[in-house]
Amino acid sequence: MLHRRTRTVSEGYATAAVPFHDCPAKTWERPDGYVGPGRSVPDHCQIVGEVARALVERYPKHLRSCLFPSNAPFAAACHDIGKVSPFFYEKLRRRFTSGGSHLPALDIANPEMEREWGGHAGVSLVAAKAMGAPRWVPEVLGQHHGFSPGVAGHSADAEKFGGPLWQRQREELVHELERRLGMTWPEVSSPAQARILAGLTSVADWVGSGAFFEDPSTPWSDAIEQALRDAGFLTPKYHSGLSFSQVFGFDPRPAQQTLINVATEPGVYVLEAPMGLGKTEAALYAAYQLLERNGATGIYFALPTQLTSNRIYQRFNKFLRRILSDDSAQSALLLHSNAWLVEAEMGEEGRPGGSWFHQSKRGLLAPFAVGTIDQALMAAMNVKHGFVRAFGLAGKVVILDEVHTYDAYTGTLLDALIELLRELECTVIVLSATLNLERRAQLLGVSNVSNFAYPLITAAPRDQKVTEYPLESGDSQQVALHLEACDQTAIEQALERASQGQQVLWIENTVADAQERYLDLASRARELGIACGLLHSRFTAADRQQAEAHWVRLFGKEGWSQRSEHGRILIGTQVLEQSLDIDADFLVTRFAPTDMLLQRLGRLWRHKQTLRPITARREAWLLGPADPETALAEPLVAFGRGAYVYSPYVLCRSLQVWHGRNVVCLPGDIRDLIEQTYASREESGPLARWLHELEYGSARRKGRRALRQLARVGLAQDGKTLPESQAETRYGEVDRVDVLLLRDLTFDSERQAARLVLLDGRSVYLPRSRQALRRSDLRRLCLTLMQQTVPVNIMDAPAAVPVHVLRKYFLHHCFYLGDPDWEDDESLLRVALVDETGMLAGLHVERAHDKHTLEYRDDMGYRVIKK
Repeated sequence: MLHRRTRTVSEGYATAAVPFHDCPAKTWERPDGYVGPGRSVPDHCQIVGEVARALVERYPKHLRSCLFPSNAPFAAACHDIGKVSPFFYEKLRRRFTSGGSHLPALDIANPEMEREWGGHAGVSLVAAKAMGAPRWVPEVLGQHHGFSPGVAGHSADAEKFGGPLWQRQREELVHELERRLGMTWPEVSSPAQARILAGLTSVADWVGSGAFFEDPSTPWSDAIEQALRDAGFLTPKYHSGLSFSQVFGFDPRPAQQTLINVATEPGVYVLEAPMGLGKTEAALYAAYQLLERNGATGIYFALPTQLTSNRIYQRFNKFLRRILSDDSAQSALLLHSNAWLVEAEMGEEGRPGGSWFHQSKRGLLAPFAVGTIDQALMAAMNVKHGFVRAFGLAGKVVILDEVHTYDAYTGTLLDALIELLRELECTVIVLSATLNLERRAQLLGVSNVSNFAYPLITAAPRDQKVTEYPLESGDSQQVALHLEACDQTAIEQALERASQGQQVLWIENTVADAQERYLDLASRARELGIACGLLHSRFTAADRQQAEAHWVRLFGKEGWSQRSEHGRILIGTQVLEQSLDIDADFLVTRFAPTDMLLQRLGRLWRHKQTLRPITARREAWLLGPADPETALAEPLVAFGRGAYVYSPYVLCRSLQVWHGRNVVCLPGDIRDLIEQTYASREESGPLARWLHELEYGSARRKGRRALRQLARVGLAQDGKTLPESQAETRYGEVDRVDVLLLRDLTFDSERQAARLVLLDGRSVYLPRSRQALRRSDLRRLCLTLMQQTVPVNIMDAPAAVPVHVLRKYFLHHCFYLGDPDWEDDESLLRVALVDETGMLAGLHVERAHDKHTLEYRDDMGYRVIKK
């Protein structure tokens, strides 16, 4: 029976508490629009605890005992004890349909005030701390919505939390959960284990809040397994005893076999080898061996960019089809695709409009995924839901592809990630063609390494000494080099080579430069019967995938039969230098740091079997300053936009190494070129100035010392949680936003829906109520809209549209617009209308940008035309 209470602030909710078993945890909306109480707090907490128990039991026994403390599910169950509080209770009660509940009202003027202390999650934290919960557990409860609530200085029996009477109800709730689950508080042994526990708690809450558990009148215990399967938590089955040749169709090379023999247990393994040696296949087969004997829980394949992630996806799928038994292959492949967004049910944060309704994030929780390094790096940062990423990676084989001599900021993050992955019982395989010795030592967590051999495998199994395995280098190939200062000369050369039937690759350092070269070349190429294309990151997902598939096929093995039809010129940015199996006859590249240049050279004459015109020779033109001394004095002028992407000091060091070279021998020269560029040394003259700027910064950019400190702040677990929009994982990249590009956006009063006209002329409708569409139809619609977005630097994005306007067009049904309970969070969605000429405008046809003209064309992508 409910307690009777008075209606004054001084004698109201603080003098009489609602019994915990009468407190609702959720609302429940029926198809007819009725809104009433959903599951009670104790029932919801029990469901989440049992979901967590089932998740833990999915891990192999030896990993389970290492990763999770005993009684881990109990912490997950207690995540919402803070919902037994007057402000949350009254907030939910006011959402019920009039007459839909007999729950009495509390005398609270504004229940939304609970945002001041992080809502019910903040109450969970202070309540658990007052109950004497072990170290780290209260913080785990408080962070279950992804961020640390601001409750410093608050006590559990404060009047705003209901005083001692409400705290007593929370204590009774915990005792009830102890009885229901047969558990008590877990004892957490380390910060890494606390991070895993926090991830388990959040994910169990998402699943336990999903469609299978919404109706409070239906039994729930039998729904847990189905809910977890639908959310993607499968236990794949593997074909046993497959040989390397059975998986890939050819025998392993000696270098591949050495990695397979060495990477047999959790630890860190670095494979340094030239482009085209088959590093990917070696890493995947090593992963298969671990999976087959329950030594790992899955694979996360991390690449530098989304474009390269999309291409490796096809190779990864082919690998999965070979190793997975028939009954699990289809489900696993579904999870490794955008189809998962349509078919899967992951609960609150994973629903359309939730912060995890995105393949790049949800893939971390699937058994197998290809994604970007950025998502993995955030597992080690104090960023929203960083611990969910850590939970998703725990126990897996994590393959870090195309790791080079990163800048100081990303390097610090990467080192921290690898250290965390060690503690999470992961097997980390680092693949690189261009590491220097100092960087290799940092990745392995040792003071130094001295082996100059190349190729080389360095193995650091957990709790064992570092061992190095020199490899045979194989045949070396000579590449002719030409350093060219004049762009127009290079343009003429590219057109001449392509007119002879050659396949020409032109790589720039920025999107703007790539677009300018495309404008220089495209019309003239067309007149000569030469196909010309452009690839970079600033296309909509739909256009990028189409262009990528077309051009990568033509420049790869699949295009051999069409190669002789005519010459082609493909222009692009750094996305073309990594993880793509493209094979050019002639290369033109803007000058860049040595490791980037070597990567680009790896796209030249990649396959011996490729048929080439008789006039073709293995040659690359480097577009850069002709005079090193002039470049040292004025690198910002000499290297153009490249000096704003890469450090002037590193560019000058690289120019010293490459200037005067007419030929390079690959892979024989790789180690020397990298060490000559990056080995630490004392400087004098102009180089001393640029080294000082690299270390200490300037008005234009932060120095390495400041960047390392920023990275450490991002990694600090006792610091303020960063929203993802502020969690930069790469130096030099401004906060990125997603721009939704449409032809038109209006409100259809008859349908009670927003009408969105896509770039291809199709119309789709977003209804006012989610209930108007089936869940799968809403997910499919959202996926369609996500394909119409393009990632843009915030300085080049259209003006921000207020969130209330975006909600007016019901875009919150599909896109994450920030957490209203967290003042630091923000929407990263911008919207612009594209007219028939390709010009962008605001929603009311106003200028899209206050300084520049913005344009979108399907052949050029998103373009900023500066005055």
